[in-house]
Formats: sequence, C-alpha cells, structure tokens
Amino acid sequence: MKLVFATNNAHKLEEVSAMLGDTFELLSLNDINCHADIPETADTLEGNARLKASFVYQNYGLNCFADDTGLEVEALGGAPGVYSARYAGGEGHDSEANMRKLLAELEGKDNRKARFRTAISLILDGKEYLFEGIVNGEITTEKRGDSGFGYDPVFRPDGYEQTFAELGHEIKNQISHRARAVQKLCEFLRQWKSL
Repeated sequence: MKLVFATNNAHKLEEVSAMLGDTFELLSLNDINCHADIPETADTLEGNARLKASFVYQNYGLNCFADDTGLEVEALGGAPGVYSARYAGGEGHDSEANMRKLLAELEGKDNRKARFRTAISLILDGKEYLFEGIVNGEITTEKRGDSGFGYDPVFRPDGYEQTFAELGHEIKNQISHRARAVQKLCEFLRQWKSL
C-alpha cells in the first residue's frame, strides 16, 4: 500500500521507513511530483501537520501523513513552539541564530525545563487521525555536541547527561519525540492494515 509522507527530508524518510518496515511503500513529496511550497500558517503544531497532509490528500488523492515539531520552553510560556524553525526571524531555518536567541532569553533563569513535541496528522481515505510524541528535558547553558540538527546541541533529555547532539542518531532516534509519535502511527497503521 502506498502512503505519502509530506516531506522531502531524507533523514525523516529513512527513519520512518525503517520503523514502518515493508508493509507500506513510503513516498516523499518529490516521489509524487509535489513541488508546491505548502503553507504552514496554523498557530499549532497539529494545525500545521493537518495543513500539509490535507494539501496532499486534496490535490493528489493519496493517503498521507505529515508532521510538525516544536520546542516548548516552560519559562518562555511554551515558546518558541510552532515558531521553532524561525524563532530568530529572517528567512529559512537558521539553527545557530535560533539557539543563540534561546540561550539569551534564558540567561539568568533557573527554570530551564523544556520539551520537544511532534504532532502527526494522518489522512486515510479522507478521515484524519492525530498522534503525538513528547520528550521532556531541559535547555543547557551552552551548546554541546555536533550530531543532530536544530536545537539538539542545547536540549538534554530527562534521564541523560548528554544533549541530543552528544547522544548520536541511534540513541536519539529511539527516544525522540518524533520516534514516539511515529511509533504510535506505525502501531495504528499495522492494526488498520490487518482489519
């Protein structure tokens, strides 16, 4: 069965393909010749995931899922949240600028609790299903490690001494917010397939 993952991020595709196994043929936006810049204008992670999945379903008629992820910092009232990728402003995703801004905003604050949250919207035969994955942790006072992407060098998950960027892909992919959301998605798809 064909299923579109509304992304062109090779890391994400690989990660999800490995988890899904060969039950589904996973297609990227490129694979279906979707080169549109799908707007992510919702004010929630769920809303952005829904916009992307709905766009593919409505325009290509294919079952599809999409994700959106945000870093939510307690002392900043849940910011940067849905704006995580463009927290520092400007064009595109400038991870360095985003981390600098985050560390500056938290300077002198004792509460450094944060969580990464991934929301997945799955549209199967026109019906939507939502999945969520959360990993709790805290923001370090400086960048550590050089693997991963985004805020990984400043996020230390609960139960670990290292940041995501120090833990490496293998461990991160087992415990991350995206992995947790994708696990729920995979379990659901396997059950759905066997109905």
